[in-house]
Amino acid sequence: MSKNTNPIIRVDHLVKRYNKAKQNAVDDISFEVMPGEFFAFLGPNGAGKTTTISILTTTLAKTSGTVTIAGFDIEKQSKQVRQKVGIIFQNPSLDLDLTAEENIRLHAGLYGEYTFAPTYGLMPQSYKDKVIAFAELVGLESDLFKPMKTFSGGMKRKLEIIRSLMHQPDVLFLDEPTSGLDPVSRQDLWQYLQKVRKEHGTTIFLTTHYLDEAEGADRVCVVNHGKIMSIGTPTEIKHQISEEFALFDAEDRTALKKELQALGCTILEEKPHFKVRITNSEAAQKLVQSVKTPLNILQVNLPSLEEAYIKLIKEEEEA
Repeated sequence: MSKNTNPIIRVDHLVKRYNKAKQNAVDDISFEVMPGEFFAFLGPNGAGKTTTISILTTTLAKTSGTVTIAGFDIEKQSKQVRQKVGIIFQNPSLDLDLTAEENIRLHAGLYGEYTFAPTYGLMPQSYKDKVIAFAELVGLESDLFKPMKTFSGGMKRKLEIIRSLMHQPDVLFLDEPTSGLDPVSRQDLWQYLQKVRKEHGTTIFLTTHYLDEAEGADRVCVVNHGKIMSIGTPTEIKHQISEEFALFDAEDRTALKKELQALGCTILEEKPHFKVRITNSEAAQKLVQSVKTPLNILQVNLPSLEEAYIKLIKEEEEA
């Protein structure tokens, strides 16, 4: 992440209530995102995710509250905000009758980044260099001048990355970016996105239904019914909801206890089995390999972010 200490996104008491609605779609939420951060915004359908991302990208008016992107107010300085953000929506917004490059050129012209020219050859060299560089970054250099109709779902997503980065945004908003993609295309897309983030310092703001995609986030914000349920690193979220522990037992319990203590373990419980706190899978593996006392019980509990998320949502629904 960038060393800049000023938030790139600042949301302060944001509220959105649709006409004739009985409750707020977004209900007084506040959070900050730092430059270069990978921030995941999670929640079930109807939680307020799409409403929030639509407000942040200036495509929907807020009811109240303050939002700034790169220091610009989304309401008073919407033009400057749009210059600072790139967006990849759940449903691709590409013209299938054009080639990949024509889609990029049209988009770049609409953003005012370059004056639109009727052919690629008439565009300035700086445009050509940028298009080729981004195409190489995502592996589309040999497909730039092919018609969009021939593109797979994964290729279309890669093209959207190029298109959304042409004006070099500070923040890239990804609204369910891998929805409908096969597992290989999903993995490839994330490799390219992480490459973009590393090489350009781009802040990534993600909404997704795939919780494994959020495991690699710097921070996660879980929302439901328009409110923030929890916010923190994936590890912090998991610790809030579930314990990470290992259960050990042996015929010689005295020897096992001495060994666990000698290894610096925190023994949470001794009956019916020794319950030891662990922090991650690497620590669990190292501990298991270090224990020499013959074991008759070994169980490791490392909840995933998805398990913690489901538990959090269920607890809130039952409250």
